[in-house]
Amino acid sequence: MMIRGNKKGFTLVEIMIVVAIIALLAAIAIPNLLRARMSSNDALAKATLRAISTACESYATANNGNYPVSTTNLSILMAPTSVPPYLNTDYVATSPVSGYNYAITAMTAAGYTITATPVTCHSTGSLNASITTGGVLTSPLCP
Repeated sequence: MMIRGNKKGFTLVEIMIVVAIIALLAAIAIPNLLRARMSSNDALAKATLRAISTACESYATANNGNYPVSTTNLSILMAPTSVPPYLNTDYVATSPVSGYNYAITAMTAAGYTITATPVTCHSTGSLNASITTGGVLTSPLCP
């Protein structure tokens, strides 16, 4: 006759309790993680618009007050006057960037308006941000 020693292992109830605890923690953590990601996308969109505005203002200073007529003038190596370029990336041409699409609303030698809109409102971002001549940033919430 064989005598059984100590049984080792977990019971089904113990495993179910652990699974329930993990599910509860996931239900709390995932929405916070998504909210944090959306918040970081919003901050990056504002920073990108400010960088584009700074590049436009620098370009105008170097070109007798004339603003660039497209963002490509800011991001490519033009004659010796703009080495290094004003921007490393043409954000309008490479949209979407971190959940936002960038677009030129108006860009002439007299001024500019550039917008950043989320790819999916309240999912990838929560702001419809825009920046105009002089670096005036507006960032109302998505409808």
